[in-house]
Amino acid sequence: MTDPSTRTEAALGRAVDRLTADGCPPRLGEAIRYAVFPAGNRLRPRLCWAVADALSAPDPVATDGAATALELLHCASLVQDDLPAFDQAELRRGRPSLYRVFGEAVAVLAADALIIGAFDEVGRTAHRIPDRVGLLMCTLSRGVGSPHGAVAGQAWEAESAIDLTEYHRSKTAALFEATTAAGAIAAGRDPEPWRAVGQWLGRAYQLADDITDEGSDATDGSDTAHGRPNAVQELGAASSVAQLEQCIGAALRAVPDCEGEARFRRFLDTFLERFRTPDTRVAPQRVDARPVMRHLWVVS
Repeated sequence: MTDPSTRTEAALGRAVDRLTADGCPPRLGEAIRYAVFPAGNRLRPRLCWAVADALSAPDPVATDGAATALELLHCASLVQDDLPAFDQAELRRGRPSLYRVFGEAVAVLAADALIIGAFDEVGRTAHRIPDRVGLLMCTLSRGVGSPHGAVAGQAWEAESAIDLTEYHRSKTAALFEATTAAGAIAAGRDPEPWRAVGQWLGRAYQLADDITDEGSDATDGSDTAHGRPNAVQELGAASSVAQLEQCIGAALRAVPDCEGEARFRRFLDTFLERFRTPDTRVAPQRVDARPVMRHLWVVS
């Protein structure tokens, strides 16, 4: 089988080609392609493939559909996150944010197209897993929707009182949970034992991101600049780093017994490198004027 990363890029290329085929308004087509390429870290497709591989998935095409859908949904969320209504971020992945290049209206439509395209990708591989495609659709919908998906995570930023744990769960962890579950579904296995792995990885990722953000000199798109909740601001640097390690430990303990467990754990060793080494040179803790309901995660 072709390397999963190569398969993912090829599948994303085909998906974008379909979304931008003849008849697509030129600027919309350019914006869709700009949102997906060049590649970011592709963490979610990589994780989806790793779960499917650990479960000896018999049909890589089914995993292609799930992994591609997850990345299209993630790319759509980044486009939305950068919009003036939310972060008004100048840069994304070292270049101008999509709305800065194509305008706000086209950016909104490009994000819409990516979301719809994600579910189209699942539909295109439905014949491979006809008895499980409904479950996969629901899993992805919950990961990006409401009440606990990415849409809810974005909406928490508009609230006057913010539950930090619920915010992290919705903004980031929900799609990671959908990712590990989708890998199991594509492999024809029960997704439930894999949900906790994704949930803890997503929480760890968001903590690492908060720690890095607070230690950065950047202002564009930073949590402080936009009044977003940040674990370091609310809990302090030491507690945030400790919780990051707790979440990583919980994710490792949650890995289910399976035929490819050793392979999956080797994958996690590499996958978690970016989580374990965040920039902990945080600035002095700032005070957020909005009341935030503090909630420490208890890891058993």
